[in-house]
Amino acid sequence: MNLSDLRLLAEQLDFQDFKSQTQSLWIKSESQNVLPLLSLSYIHEGKFALAHKYFKQALNISDSFDNSIKLDLAGVALALHQPEEAKALLQPLLADEPSNAIALARMAQVVRLEGDLESALNMLMKSVALQPNRLISRSNLIALLLELKKLEQAQIEITKFTESFHLNTELSDSAKQRFNKLFHEYQLRLWVLNENFSQAEHWLGNMKVEFILENKENKENLNTPKALIDYFNIVTVYARVLAEYGFFPQASEFLKDTIQDYQLIPDSLVLKLLFVELAELQGNHMQAQIVLEQAIKQNEDNIDLWIKLASIQLAEDSSKAIQATEKAWEILVAKRSEEQVSEDWITLYELKIKSTLASAKLKAEDYASAQELFEEVLAQNPYFVPAIHAYAQQKMQTGQIEEAIELFERLKQWDPVAGYSALINARKFPEDKNTLEKIAQAAQRPFLANDVKSYLLFQLALAWEKRKDYDKAFEFVKQANDTSLKLLKYEPKQHRNYCARIRIAFSKSLYESRGHYGSDSELPVFVVGMPRSGTTLVEQILASHSEIFGAGELGVIPQRIHGLNRWERHVGSGRRYPDIIDDLSAEVTTGIAEGILGEMQAHAPHAKHIVDKLPHNFENIGLIKFLFPNARIISVRRDPRDIAISNYFTNYQAKHGGMGFAYDLTNIGEQLADHNLLMHHWHKVFPDEILEVQYEALVENPEQEARRMLQYIGVEWEDQVLNFNKLDRPVKTASVWQVRQPIYKTAKEKWRHYERYLRPLIKGTNAKIEWDPIEDMITLPEAGIINKAADFYENNQLADAEYEFKKILHHNPSHATANGMIGVIYARANLIHEAIPFMEKAYQQQPWKKYWKENLIRAYEKTNQYDKADEIKASTNEEFTPN
Repeated sequence: MNLSDLRLLAEQLDFQDFKSQTQSLWIKSESQNVLPLLSLSYIHEGKFALAHKYFKQALNISDSFDNSIKLDLAGVALALHQPEEAKALLQPLLADEPSNAIALARMAQVVRLEGDLESALNMLMKSVALQPNRLISRSNLIALLLELKKLEQAQIEITKFTESFHLNTELSDSAKQRFNKLFHEYQLRLWVLNENFSQAEHWLGNMKVEFILENKENKENLNTPKALIDYFNIVTVYARVLAEYGFFPQASEFLKDTIQDYQLIPDSLVLKLLFVELAELQGNHMQAQIVLEQAIKQNEDNIDLWIKLASIQLAEDSSKAIQATEKAWEILVAKRSEEQVSEDWITLYELKIKSTLASAKLKAEDYASAQELFEEVLAQNPYFVPAIHAYAQQKMQTGQIEEAIELFERLKQWDPVAGYSALINARKFPEDKNTLEKIAQAAQRPFLANDVKSYLLFQLALAWEKRKDYDKAFEFVKQANDTSLKLLKYEPKQHRNYCARIRIAFSKSLYESRGHYGSDSELPVFVVGMPRSGTTLVEQILASHSEIFGAGELGVIPQRIHGLNRWERHVGSGRRYPDIIDDLSAEVTTGIAEGILGEMQAHAPHAKHIVDKLPHNFENIGLIKFLFPNARIISVRRDPRDIAISNYFTNYQAKHGGMGFAYDLTNIGEQLADHNLLMHHWHKVFPDEILEVQYEALVENPEQEARRMLQYIGVEWEDQVLNFNKLDRPVKTASVWQVRQPIYKTAKEKWRHYERYLRPLIKGTNAKIEWDPIEDMITLPEAGIINKAADFYENNQLADAEYEFKKILHHNPSHATANGMIGVIYARANLIHEAIPFMEKAYQQQPWKKYWKENLIRAYEKTNQYDKADEIKASTNEEFTPN
């Protein structure tokens, strides 16, 4: 096998064969021309020390290479996250060969890392035009178009990707699988960016159907079929994509449904672990721990679960984390005697456990033990990412900046975000000017990703603020927010329109017309308010009471909202929350409420009250009162200028859904105005049912305000609530550091330090609140008509079913299911000509639904409209895979 053959394997992502063949060629020839590809083979094997060794050897003699070998070396430089070296190799190469397609594609990667996305796009398009069937280049082009939000062009390129896939007859089976996975991810990303969840979920539903059919006669072997593996893999991709774009509630709701569907299948552990990961990303560490502990009960000998549990407990209790690592070590010792366990596997888990234990020692401020463990791990594997990350944090905490930067540089090669994000998480970040200047220099380094840069800039802003250099602090925080804005998708007008629909949907007449719905439980307490208004402080005080449990930001209400939206997409009503509240029957509402209660009680089975302090639930008070008429709701208010500055100085990591407004002062002002108008509406709809707590009053007189809150909830006074800072429970929000100390007053009127910069905030807050006219909100005369109609149909009461479906169409003529089912009813009565118009409407609304498609084809064929039937058959709406 020669170098051209090896390059082809790498191009086709056939890395297993590539590794073995490359290393075999090196052993046989020891030709220096093989060095770049040899380095690449070790990258894909995870042996980074060897990869760097051979890369450096090749770089030292790069002048002796011809252009094809230099091109290999540039590719390795990019794989090793060294774009400077790649650029130095590619510039003279492109000067010699300006139409070298691969060189253009690789230079596009360099330019992209420099931040010039449009130039990178032009280079990639030129490269793809030169080599249309080079799948890896087209794949990179699609990824860049998605990043630039050029969605129509991305869809065109995805279609071309499919065509190229079919034309490439040299692809191995493993290469086909890898490109298939890439294709699926790109298509899912496109749907999510377009918020076209219907097509994504229907496609995933088809995969689920395939799995069910494959296992219909073999229910005892549910964990082995390929369909199940494919389904779980793509579900994982979908959930990760949703989370990446900030759709956390949708991701959680989708995963919960999937886990529930397959809770008896061993492989559902994969989904549970993903659910844990999403919960962590949202800051719901308590929820993550509950799911993890449930998984451990079913898989007590799973080392990964114990290590994961330890990593979560690090934030809560270092001693518990140490206990979990000890349990993992016990399992590892027991597995040493098993013949099928390899030495490499044992070594890997030794590193994982030692690294986690070192982090626990670091958390406990046992620096000597932590350092010893970290050095032991890194002596075995200098590129073990978890250890590098945590050890770098220790170096930062102890003021060893140069050593920390060296570790960050090493980590940046494999996990750029983790490398510099460690800075902002360091508890004892040095604040001397020399250190701050070094960090500022690091923030301006070329090829630094925007998310990494924003981490550094936020930390610098906080450090300069602590030094009381407020102009310097604002200079850095503005840079941080401007950098973060490049990563976000936030539309202020969309939020304003949404709030307007909420006010219309949840009117006083709604509750009067629907009577008594939901659950009578007094268990839930919801603490709401603008983020950074003091909701965490209120929850901490309440949670110090013996009968009240603080569950943190649960997210149970947003998850149910997205569950309702999924149902509406499924039936094709064309409606979404909040418009759909009038369609919830008493039975459905009670079922939702009971499900939420069960989820809350899992946190504290014996608590009399459980607090959910998700701030943005101020938008969801109408639904909360619909589900729980007796729920206690505490609204926290604070000087809006302090709220604004606190949000502007908080790094929400550019990935928490709903926080996109916090990176622009004008947007913060508009959100404050929306919040104020919405709370005014809720007080009108629920007079004297919502308790207002002023943050400033709570800080000035905590006992008086705490007594008000406890009296409102309905529990007796306990002196311990004023010692909330000693409460032994985790807090995982942006307020975590403040609540670990007694009430402090320095946060009051902090805005005065930045008064000169607040003009955009005042503009956003004081501007007239205007929203687009709402002319499409349908009002249904009764709830649950669709379920009633479906029940009639299932019981073969077709006349009654027809009546109910037509009742839906009277109010919502485009309802896909109502149209489709009337078409089916007419077809069953041999009224084919009458059925077709209804079937056509259903198909037009949901062209991806196989059922509507097949019904319409049969109807056309029965009425001799074969041209129309053939046209639908030829459509590709149903198929979304290159296979």
